[in-house]
Amino acid sequence: MKKLLASSVCVAALAVGATAPAHAEGVEVLHWWTSGGEAAAVQVLKDSLEAEGYSWEDMAVAGGGGDAARTTLRARVVAGDPPTAAQLLGMQVTEWAQEGFLGNLNSVADAGGWNDVVPAAIQQFGTYEGEWVAAPVNVHRPNWLWMNREVFESNNLDVPTTWEEFNAVAEQLQDLGIIPLAHGGQPWQDATIFDDVVLGIGGPDFYQAAIIDLDEDALSSDTMVAVFDQMRTIRGFVDDNMSGRDWNLASAMVVRGEAAMQLMGDWAKGEFIAAGLTPGDEIMCATAPGTEGAFLFNTDFFAMFDVDAGDAEAQQALAAGILDPGFQEAFNLVKGSIPARTDVSPDNFDACGQQSISDMAAAAEAGTLMGSMAHGHAQPSAIQGAMVDTVTQHFNSDMSSADAVEALVTAVNAAR
Repeated sequence: MKKLLASSVCVAALAVGATAPAHAEGVEVLHWWTSGGEAAAVQVLKDSLEAEGYSWEDMAVAGGGGDAARTTLRARVVAGDPPTAAQLLGMQVTEWAQEGFLGNLNSVADAGGWNDVVPAAIQQFGTYEGEWVAAPVNVHRPNWLWMNREVFESNNLDVPTTWEEFNAVAEQLQDLGIIPLAHGGQPWQDATIFDDVVLGIGGPDFYQAAIIDLDEDALSSDTMVAVFDQMRTIRGFVDDNMSGRDWNLASAMVVRGEAAMQLMGDWAKGEFIAAGLTPGDEIMCATAPGTEGAFLFNTDFFAMFDVDAGDAEAQQALAAGILDPGFQEAFNLVKGSIPARTDVSPDNFDACGQQSISDMAAAAEAGTLMGSMAHGHAQPSAIQGAMVDTVTQHFNSDMSSADAVEALVTAVNAAR
């Protein structure tokens, strides 16, 4: 792995070097990748740029699934001092572009053939009014179920493929004194599970109608009541100490066998790898119950803010390096995600990564490659926030499912 990463970084650096002189200006990069696996992935990006003489000023802001970083970014931009690049999720790129703060990456995109290799569903977030304004680093899949193989096999448990099977397995684990589901009591983590349940119970058409189209009949339907019923059931399968727990600490519970399962995106793979485990082997992976055939996605973009000419040169080099095939492989092998380019070979990825690459291609063909609400790829921030607030309020109270559905419709309409 180390040899592969080193050679891949060199390939990415050479691609950057075709347009970038050594010892040029640097970039200040704002991001929220601070866990062990995430920090290792950032280092790959940093090394690929510094190899060509560009300095890297790291501005890492931990916490909140990126909420704290976005608050910091807003303050910087309002003060007239934006970073040269900032990690953003899909709808956030669009919102910053609408405000006129992002630079143009068309020349880099044309040279790299981005339009030919980045899936259309992802392109829609990296472009604004036909212009590339952000470079997609990866594709994450939030609808994964991770399981400790030893716990499952030693207790003769089957991998659940439906929510009914999930509930039955979780009850067996509780009887054994094992925490069924590792979870962190943070709104974005609650919303991640909600996405899985909406898709798993209602199917892709329902997810499209309720979460992306905001069809009020779907939002207020009996199917949505059933979604909240399942959320209440899941709440009974987490431990009492979940409040405020970061997602990577929940992943560590699965690594230790303290908990059997985690519903989390494939960024969790970076933590499993950092712990010396192989996804697909000691840690089993499966699509979240009921979601096979659909692919929720969450893509990290580096948006390039409109800066002066000196910084823009390094900024363009960063964007070119991000979409280089060698870098895409090296970075995503460490991060746990898959490449944003469809022409990168899957051969060096683990079994879960290979499945993800195959599933994304199939979903793109079938029209079931869909943006995750929880991770900023379904609705603008105001509506997303209203939905997440309702979900987490229900998850952490005794609110009935019928009341939660009514609150969801009210919150969405107020935020429109």
